[in-house]
Amino acid sequence: MAEVRVRFAPAPTGFMHVGNLHTALFNWLFARSQGGKFILRIEDTDELRFTPEAVQVIYDGLRWLGLDWDEGPDIGGPCAPYVQSERLAGYQETVQQLLDEGKAYECFCTPEELEERRELMRARGLPPRYDGRCGELDEAERQKFRDEGRASCIRFRVKQTGTTVINDLIQGEVAYENSLIADGIIQKTSGFPTYHLACVLDDEAMGITHVIRAVEHLPNTQLHLQLQEALGIQPPQYAHLPLVLGPDRTKLSKRHSAVSVVEYAEMGYLPEAMFNFLALLGWSPGDEQEVLSREEIIKRFSLEACSSSPSVFDLQKAEWLNGEYIAALAPEELAQRVLPFLVEAGLFEAEPSEKRMIWLGQVCNLMKERIKLLTTFTTWARYFFTDDYEYEDRAREKWLSREDTPDKLDMLADRLDALESWNVDSVEAAVRGLAEELEVGAGQVIHPCRAAVTGTTIGPSLFHLLEVLAQGDVVARLRRTAALGRAGQLRPRKHA
Repeated sequence: MAEVRVRFAPAPTGFMHVGNLHTALFNWLFARSQGGKFILRIEDTDELRFTPEAVQVIYDGLRWLGLDWDEGPDIGGPCAPYVQSERLAGYQETVQQLLDEGKAYECFCTPEELEERRELMRARGLPPRYDGRCGELDEAERQKFRDEGRASCIRFRVKQTGTTVINDLIQGEVAYENSLIADGIIQKTSGFPTYHLACVLDDEAMGITHVIRAVEHLPNTQLHLQLQEALGIQPPQYAHLPLVLGPDRTKLSKRHSAVSVVEYAEMGYLPEAMFNFLALLGWSPGDEQEVLSREEIIKRFSLEACSSSPSVFDLQKAEWLNGEYIAALAPEELAQRVLPFLVEAGLFEAEPSEKRMIWLGQVCNLMKERIKLLTTFTTWARYFFTDDYEYEDRAREKWLSREDTPDKLDMLADRLDALESWNVDSVEAAVRGLAEELEVGAGQVIHPCRAAVTGTTIGPSLFHLLEVLAQGDVVARLRRTAALGRAGQLRPRKHA
């Protein structure tokens, strides 16, 4: 079997969509599982929408997910160049060949004329497609249009009879009636090739053996196969990935939360968790296992195990999976992952000392079983890093607005302030000792203490939590909260 060569060929016209990343991942997985090559190609022939910044977004998105490439614009390779705009001469030469052989023709129709004809077809109940009229022009008529200054694109003559059959590795056998497809544009009025011609020629030039792309491109494959036949090109094998839908089973969009890869990184998703999550969209490892390492996924991946049915981008499942990966990280590693988010939020110094990073690791170890996103450290865990935290309504209602709470907090502050050692055992003894003295259950002291020190009613073990905080900070928070309670400032806001 020849070496597997696949490509990811994004258009740098905007942000890196998770759908793009999904396609890139499946190409990468197939290449790595087969010991083949993964090629990055930039399809920048949409010259009106191209932006250089979008190229960097592509690089950053792939690298964030941990997808490396064997050949590409930045590292070169035997099939360079890997940017389509640098291959224009070859496209134009092929277009001229097709014109000379009568397999393509100039089309002088204006956008307004094309739309007018489409409207007529719709009115007659016909599919709105190009009617091929410029394909019947003689040279004199074409020259007349040229003399009038009309711009022309180049269209490829498609077959008008029979069917084009696609033997897709995922979707199965798909047949299209040739009579229903319009002559496709292969060169725009600007002289730039369209996607159809460029990808066919580039795939052949780069020795691509398998084209793995989204199912939206399946109808295009009919035209691509006919172009390959006209040019004497051996087609690659095609595999069209199923749609990725939102939870409401409509096309993934902004209303389903983030769409850009950058947004998911900013939301606090780990790249290894997103790698795992995206791999399970349209592919099954063959059992119920959902948390899989990169190595396991590569070892078990195959196109045969890919589904032809749409998959659902379930953000709740993504968060759960992200939480599993966070919980599995060593505290010191998690501290490194969390640090940029804390710095961005102004909660931590950008260049912490080794001692501070050890402390941050302790915080991470306390919180990681409860955290689903890295950004949660700047919200739920805010009280570890600053005295500027909110008292939640539940904390106000259940504990902080009670008449006896301020006295309890002041008494506890006195006992904690007097401790000569600050650790779990001494803190627990002081808290429970006060409860015994007051002849109340331990919870009657533990819960007000948590509410005062963190502003919340839930979290990790209180005694372990207090141990991580500085003794002086805990005492100051208890006294501050007691004073606010006496002043009537901790009543539930929703009842104010």
